[in-house]
Amino acid sequence: MPDELDPTPYDALLLLSFGGPEGPDDVVPFLENVTRGRGIPKERLKEVGEHYFLFDGVSPINEQNRALLDALRKDFAGHGLGLPVYWGNRNWAPYLTDTLREMIRDGRRRIIVLATSAYASYSGCRQYRENLADSLATLEAEGLELPRVDKLRHYFNHPGFVEPMVDGIVRSLADLPEEVREGAHIAFCTHSIPTASADTSGPVEQHGDGGAYVAQHLDVARLITDAVRERTGVEHPWQLVYQSRSGAPHIPWLEPDICDHLEERHAAGVPAVVMAPIGFVSDHMEVLYDLDTEATAKAGELGLPVRRSATVGADPRFAAALRDLVVERAATERGQEVTPCALGELGASHNLCPVGCCPARAPRPAAAGADSPYA
Repeated sequence: MPDELDPTPYDALLLLSFGGPEGPDDVVPFLENVTRGRGIPKERLKEVGEHYFLFDGVSPINEQNRALLDALRKDFAGHGLGLPVYWGNRNWAPYLTDTLREMIRDGRRRIIVLATSAYASYSGCRQYRENLADSLATLEAEGLELPRVDKLRHYFNHPGFVEPMVDGIVRSLADLPEEVREGAHIAFCTHSIPTASADTSGPVEQHGDGGAYVAQHLDVARLITDAVRERTGVEHPWQLVYQSRSGAPHIPWLEPDICDHLEERHAAGVPAVVMAPIGFVSDHMEVLYDLDTEATAKAGELGLPVRRSATVGADPRFAAALRDLVVERAATERGQEVTPCALGELGASHNLCPVGCCPARAPRPAAAGADSPYA
């Protein structure tokens, strides 16, 4: 039997994700949830949802979260961590508010939250915290006794997140034709966000010129490139690129776009490109459509060999990393001295999001941070 790991003071883990449709009839209602308050007509949402209909209206994200839930539960049980794991989504069933209500009724009083976003940004961190605050406000209005809710730190530079991506890139390079393999470039891909949002990502002292969002991705890209060189003996040129832009054309977003980058690399005579989606935890719709469909089609038009490396998904090393983060945070909350596990130059992220971290354009309450109304 494994030695028991102590999760005290926590009595549950909540996997908090974005959510996605699971059939054609779900697509428009799902997009209405995502865009609530923006006044986007239903006909426009049907157009936006076309890439979901290419996959029979099913986003893979929910099934991938089920796989991660299973991996976490097996890892926790196998290592003596007696912590139940729940799952709630921001935009589709199982909805966050419903899951928190279930946790309260199950007697959970101290909850640690794992968001399926590894980096600092408004959409990748604070918006999740705002959704937590909204749900807690709803449950408080129902007369329920609220639990304390904390959020795990960013895990972009944890070995259990980085190492599976190194393996994926090495496999993708090996899958390229031998004559183009050595000269292949690596395009590290992540979700584009408005430059104003990037510049104010992370704590206030990290704001400016892409903020923590860009700095964290660059740190991970360097870590992976160094590891790939050690594994293959080849120094592959690389660049951080962006995808999945969805904003108004007049608002500046992070660039270059992956398709533009592929055109530029091809024009420069690069023989092949590996697209490495380091900004994503699993192969959800932004990966399947924007990379596997759209960017791969662009590469085909150019005659440019490309491969897309794997995300971490439910890799056992990632599940182990999340266990490590839970145990680390629990020990910290008990007042024990802890040495956080982190690679690269930036070190371990903060446990508690400070005031001014990843601000919204219109201030809203956010739970699980220094400015939380729910201490």
